[in-house]
Amino acid sequence: MKSLVTHRLFWPVVALIALIAINTATRPSFLSVTMRDGQLYGSIIDILRNSAPLMLVALGMTLVIATRGIDLSVGATMAVSGAVALTIIDASPTPHEPSVVALAIVVAVLVSLVLGTWNGFLVSVLGIQPIIATLVLMLAGRGIALLITDGFITTVNSDPYKFMAQGYILGFPFAFYVSIVAIAVVVLVERRTALGVLTEAVGINPKASHLAGVRSRGIVWGAYIASGAMAGIAGILYSSNIMAADANAAGLYIELYAILAVVLGGTSLMGGKFSIAGTVIGVFTIQTLISTITFLGVPPAASPVFMATAVIIVVLIQSRRVHRAVRSLIRSLRSLGGSAEGDDASARTAQAGSGSSGDESARDETKVTSR
Repeated sequence: MKSLVTHRLFWPVVALIALIAINTATRPSFLSVTMRDGQLYGSIIDILRNSAPLMLVALGMTLVIATRGIDLSVGATMAVSGAVALTIIDASPTPHEPSVVALAIVVAVLVSLVLGTWNGFLVSVLGIQPIIATLVLMLAGRGIALLITDGFITTVNSDPYKFMAQGYILGFPFAFYVSIVAIAVVVLVERRTALGVLTEAVGINPKASHLAGVRSRGIVWGAYIASGAMAGIAGILYSSNIMAADANAAGLYIELYAILAVVLGGTSLMGGKFSIAGTVIGVFTIQTLISTITFLGVPPAASPVFMATAVIIVVLIQSRRVHRAVRSLIRSLRSLGGSAEGDDASARTAQAGSGSSGDESARDETKVTSR
């Protein structure tokens, strides 16, 4: 039991189960899933579909954070990716052709790779602090997206592109399969090869890993490239869901949600060891929390406060220092209870002793009187 409680995934799982239990108690239909026309519908299915963009961004963010970095430009990269894809489709006379949609997606992902390469160059080659290097693209990226769309919200009508976020395969949303493939690729690359160990080594001590022969610069650069690519695919899913390229709203605040998901999953912002499974659990926790806020009817202006409060509670539940304080308090209460029981026992012993002494004195007085 102790090894189970001390496992890094125990408290993230507990937090997710607690959220599911609260939703089930408030709305019994939360776990119900229905099938219509061969497609699954329900709150759980909606969470699986809507969590796909955040899942992609959080996976890339996990690799970046593992190298002691941070990527604040993922939201802007999503905006640029969606703008590029929809601009190509909108300019085509045949927007319903799968080849046109495939070309738009490939070009959008390549542009995202370029943006990720730029971030990696600033951090790994020029040595700029990650938060500053990615802040540049965070500020400029949405401006680039506005330039691509000429300052307008570009809308298209393309069934193949719409299928990316709203289509179904074997009953499940296609976006869910995109998440599964992304998770599988990251797990295979990072956990089935030496790259994961090298990434953790760079995050724990970059200088020591460099002296040991690890190409830390290439690993850091690759992490930012992967983050850019993941954000680009997430931008395609987001724009496909609304069938529009909105440079101002696409991926807004998603970098903060991704960081929260990574931290909730047990990965330290100090770099080093990371948990892909923890990130997946963290994403589902964040998305379930968003669904809960929507169901409770929290006003949009107050939803960030509600979100922050819930996240603080979850983080406190996972805090090791809080766990130590609770254990210390329990030990103190037990010791106080034990000392109180000891005092009661001593009092009973003293009373018993005084009673026996009184009886002996009475017997002595009786013997003297008889004599």
